[in-house]
Amino acid sequence: MQQPLPLVDDPPRGFAATRNACNVCTPLGACLVFRGIERAIPLLHGSQGCSTYIRRYLIGHFREPVDIASSNFSESSAVHGGRQILHQGLENVIRQYAPELIGIASTCLSETIGDDINLYVKEFRRDRPDRVLPQLVHVSTPSYRDTHAEGFHGAVKAVVETLAQSGPPERLVNLLPGMVSPADLRYLKEVAADFELPAVVLPDYSDSLDGGTWADYERLPSGGTSLAAIRRMGQAVATIEFGSTQDPSKTAGCALRDRHGVPRHGLGLPIGIRQTDAFFDMLSACSGRPVPAKHAAERGRLVDAYIDAHKYLAHTRALIYGEEDLVVGLAALLSELGIKPALCGSGGRSGRLGPAVKRFAPDAVVLSGVDFLELEDAAGELACDIMIGSSKGYPMARKLGKPLVRVGFPIHDRIGANRILHLGYRGAHDLLDSITNTRIAAIQDGDPNGYMNM
Repeated sequence: MQQPLPLVDDPPRGFAATRNACNVCTPLGACLVFRGIERAIPLLHGSQGCSTYIRRYLIGHFREPVDIASSNFSESSAVHGGRQILHQGLENVIRQYAPELIGIASTCLSETIGDDINLYVKEFRRDRPDRVLPQLVHVSTPSYRDTHAEGFHGAVKAVVETLAQSGPPERLVNLLPGMVSPADLRYLKEVAADFELPAVVLPDYSDSLDGGTWADYERLPSGGTSLAAIRRMGQAVATIEFGSTQDPSKTAGCALRDRHGVPRHGLGLPIGIRQTDAFFDMLSACSGRPVPAKHAAERGRLVDAYIDAHKYLAHTRALIYGEEDLVVGLAALLSELGIKPALCGSGGRSGRLGPAVKRFAPDAVVLSGVDFLELEDAAGELACDIMIGSSKGYPMARKLGKPLVRVGFPIHDRIGANRILHLGYRGAHDLLDSITNTRIAAIQDGDPNGYMNM
């Protein structure tokens, strides 16, 4: 048997540039968070091209209109600083959208020249003492430092630090799910309701980025976590925060714990049986209720589906890529299915991806901070049978001749990305069917007999 390559966490490079990055830019993650807050709009402090790029990615994935404001840097602003254009941009957004919250995300240009955005925001408020202004939340998101996943988590933390308030404890739980799909968000709210446990889900773009048709254009689509709900997060009995690779001392859940005394419970993304069991056990502990019968039944059907699919999946070798937490969750699921995660890669550089994946796939080769050409080189040596990740990996899958199961973000070459369910027993069942059928199709297409009955 071919011996796996040694684990490499942040491999050395023989070149200076990233070629086809295995991630998207940091402000995109922040913009997604702000679109999941009721009557909020993101404003990028940077050039017009940054907001255009991010709108293109979000619209292509969610198939919904996405407004993202920009302070619109010019050459003069790059030299003399962006105070004036940020203030003008805020005025324009307030006049045109009347938002309750403006999320200000910095770009590489504003970060590089050293704009003090917190100072600019204080001056904006100071110069307008008689006006009722929307909440202004700033998050630092230079793309040369982080990925879209870090931008997402940073924005959640900034929102919590700005808005959450202390008070008498309520029978309420905070759910911080990370960067998941609208279908996942709807599922989490359904599960909390089934436990009869009031929950604040932050962010919640299940309606604002996956809603119905409009008779008239809505500049601020309905839906999202309300500001009132976010303020109550400091009074919850617990915070459940998903993620295996964040710095455990710098998350939004930690901010709620340290500032407001809300206990934090960190869990991996509940993908697959083991991770979902841990989530449901936590909900039982928080609510004082057993797992509802319908979810116990879903678990039973999932176990049966595992048994049905095992003969098709055993000894399959997979390449997984995407956001670090998603890669860990998928590795956990595949290890239950009899699939070997041979290669796991991400553009993230947390330094925690390798140990997290190794909990479920001890023999996996794990590559952090890589681009798709590096993944392609490694995949050629490891003889993977199937690839699982976003549509950004399609050129690699086509070149290697491997089937691709599309999950995560972004998915631009298929319809329904916003309806992919990844989480819980139900999500694992959907992923199992998709992975198994993709594998069967590859076997059929590659065999001269083209078997009908598998």
